[in-house]
Amino acid sequence: MTISDRLTQAMEEAGFQSQSALSRASGVPQPTINRILNRSGTRGPEAATLAALAAACKVAFEWLHEGTGPMARRVAGADGLPREMQPVIVAEDGDPRFVQIKMVTLRLSAGISGFQSDPGHDSGATLPLDAGWVGRNNYIPERLVATRVKGQSMEPTLYEGDIIVINTADNRPVDGAVFAVNYEGEAVVKRLSRDAGEWWLESDNSDKRKYHRKVCRGSDCIIVGRVVRKESDRI
Repeated sequence: MTISDRLTQAMEEAGFQSQSALSRASGVPQPTINRILNRSGTRGPEAATLAALAAACKVAFEWLHEGTGPMARRVAGADGLPREMQPVIVAEDGDPRFVQIKMVTLRLSAGISGFQSDPGHDSGATLPLDAGWVGRNNYIPERLVATRVKGQSMEPTLYEGDIIVINTADNRPVDGAVFAVNYEGEAVVKRLSRDAGEWWLESDNSDKRKYHRKVCRGSDCIIVGRVVRKESDRI
C-alpha cells in the first residue's frame, strides 16, 4: 500500500469528503494533498506535511509515513497512564516527528538587513519543534531560528531566558505583532505598532519611562523576522 492509498483510506475513515476539507483541517495546501493522492512530483512529501495530515485524520504518523505499526493513533490512557497525562517523547536526531531548529545569538550590524549567528553561544544546540506544527503553519524549517530573550522590556509576555522562535521568512510589519528587529545594530525583540503614520517599537513592560517606544524607520530599524513561538519556564 502506498502513501497515496493510506491517505485515501485515512480520509475516508475520518469522514473527509474532499481534499479542500482535509486542507482546512490540517493546514496543508490543497494542491499538495492532490499531488500526494495522485503520486505526482519527483520526490515524496515532507515529514512535516505528513505529520499534519496524520493529526487531522487522527491516524498514526508512522503508519501514514511508512506503513508500519497500527493505523489508529494511540489514545492517552490506553497505556495505563491517567487520561490527563501523556508519555513524554524524547526528540532524537532523525526523528521525523520533529524539526530541529538552530539555537543562535543574533549578531547584527547597523543598516544591514542580514544577520549572523554567534558560534560562541549555544554552539551546535538545537530546539526540537513538532513537525506537524511546522507543517500546519507552512513554515520553512531552514528559515526558523531560536534564540534566548535578554532583558525585561517584554515582560510579562517574554521573560529573560525564555526561548523564542523567529520566522526570518516573514518580515512584513504587522500592527500588534512581535518581531526581532535590527535596531541601530542591536538585536531587540519588540511589539510593532502603527501610529500617526509611523511604525513604532513598543515594549510590553508597563514601565514606559524606562522602556519608552522608539520610531522604526529606514535603515536604523530593520525587521529580522516575526516571533512565532516561545518556550518558557513561567506558567
